[in-house]
Amino acid sequence: MKTTKNKKVISLFTGCGGMDLGFEGGFNVPIHSVNPKIHPEWIERYCGENWVTLKETRFQTVFANDILEDAKIAWASYFSRKNNLNANEIFHLESIVDFIKNNPNSKKGGFPKGVDVVTGGFPCQDFSVAGKRKGFLSSKSHAGTKLRKFDDPSLENRGTLYMWMREAINIAQPKMFVAENVKGLVSLSDAKKVIENDFRGIGGGGYLVVPAKILNAAEFGVPQKRERVFFYGFRVKSLKKKAIKALNQDEIPLEYNPYPLPTHMCGQQYDLQSSPDLNPSVTVADALSGLLEPYATNDIDQKSYSKARWYGKKVQGQTEVNLDALGPTIRAEHHGNIEFRRLSKKNGGKQIDEISLGLPERRLTVRECARLQTFPDNYTFVNKPNGTNRYLVNPSDAYRLIGNAVPPILAYNIAKRLEFIWDKLFKRGKK
Repeated sequence: MKTTKNKKVISLFTGCGGMDLGFEGGFNVPIHSVNPKIHPEWIERYCGENWVTLKETRFQTVFANDILEDAKIAWASYFSRKNNLNANEIFHLESIVDFIKNNPNSKKGGFPKGVDVVTGGFPCQDFSVAGKRKGFLSSKSHAGTKLRKFDDPSLENRGTLYMWMREAINIAQPKMFVAENVKGLVSLSDAKKVIENDFRGIGGGGYLVVPAKILNAAEFGVPQKRERVFFYGFRVKSLKKKAIKALNQDEIPLEYNPYPLPTHMCGQQYDLQSSPDLNPSVTVADALSGLLEPYATNDIDQKSYSKARWYGKKVQGQTEVNLDALGPTIRAEHHGNIEFRRLSKKNGGKQIDEISLGLPERRLTVRECARLQTFPDNYTFVNKPNGTNRYLVNPSDAYRLIGNAVPPILAYNIAKRLEFIWDKLFKRGKK
């Protein structure tokens, strides 16, 4: 039976659409990324031995926004086909700051009416452990350009773009919102507490914000240890009285807990004896199963990979992936920082069987990085029109798009958990 798409989603800082894909469902993932012992109802059908199609959810993206044209091209190449829509009507290629400012007289600020959820991974570079940790004092503007030296950081700089997400929520008045950022934000002074309090202030205290939580993507079927912090807020007027009481407790009762529960093991906190229903972590080999070598495929994303040489062990990204373990965290990096699919024997390569077959030393392809993020193979990143030598999206930009994305299967776990408890949380009918 076809799922009714009756929950409208506004997607901010959309990127290439990992969160949107997960929230909508209906995509293919490796069979190891789903746990049928816990969620057999998620599987629409089995596709051969190694793949399953996930069921659609009740959520549908009705508005998307990003400043990167590369992101729109990747997003549109998938969602235009999936939903048979005109991407230009849904995906707005401009800063959320400019969008709100350019629609000041609209009752909903230019946003669709009757929105249920706002999602957004507000820019994280300035909160990242690997970055400069400027946080609220970012020197970049909302459009990604460098602020002039004499300009004071403002509510339009990149570090405080969550305030514009806050404004978008205030305008659209969804029943709830989900905001995402890097784990490093939690250890940056009191940034987490400041952001939670700012979100609580929407509409004069109109949103109940539960404590933010760090989710490890590996615990949800993603073949990499990737930790991100998620902020959830709920419109008080839309909540049932029992839900308000439950969400205000220090320890939210399980039946009302909006965060997804792990489906896979990761690290030493789980084992098969204490958590028999959890699946083992998804390995690199699980994720890359069935992929042909770049020379043997017609998939442009699998043909595309960094040709940067090996720089030595002390430089980031100069390691060979371990096929039998979790993969590296896929970062929004340039060619020289992409890990190797295999190294030569001279450079310490351990995949002896492949090396003995004469397969060359090379870095991970764009498609392999996408697989490690749980994007399906029909999601295109590198864009090079047939018969031309001109890229619309080149491999370097494709790597960055994938590295910045929320893994779709993680987003699917979030969406399905919200879908499962939705009727316990919210009143029926209008807001």
